[in-house]
Amino acid sequence: MKILLAVDGSVYTKKMLAYLATHDELFSQNNDYTVFTVQPVLPPRARAVVGKKIVDSYYAEEAEKVLAPVSKFLLRHGIDAKSSWKVGHAGESISKLADGGKFDLLVMGSHGHGTLVNLVMGSVATQVLAHCKVPVLLVR
Repeated sequence: MKILLAVDGSVYTKKMLAYLATHDELFSQNNDYTVFTVQPVLPPRARAVVGKKIVDSYYAEEAEKVLAPVSKFLLRHGIDAKSSWKVGHAGESISKLADGGKFDLLVMGSHGHGTLVNLVMGSVATQVLAHCKVPVLLVR
């Protein structure tokens, strides 16, 4: 099975990994894993002030802070996952990769906010569920 793990480095990512580790059918060396994170776009003025090289370095460093612990966790369990990151809107980017990468399953943690919070702030999980054609497993 080809599985996309959408991660953000939060406690919800840790809960998702703990859930996977207890489900042998999802957590197996026979599966093909890709770990993916999305970095939010810096404001245009900030990017203009510091320059492209520094901005690109910042994005790469922030992505690595999220991806490295997840990759280390997976390697400890004998799983050598690919990792990838992108700059943009998380919900849209995750959905596009899941659909375009022909994944069998997308697994991600959910903050579990209520409906009122989603109406005001939106939710990455809500956006993914609305746009993704791949089955999604949300772990709370």
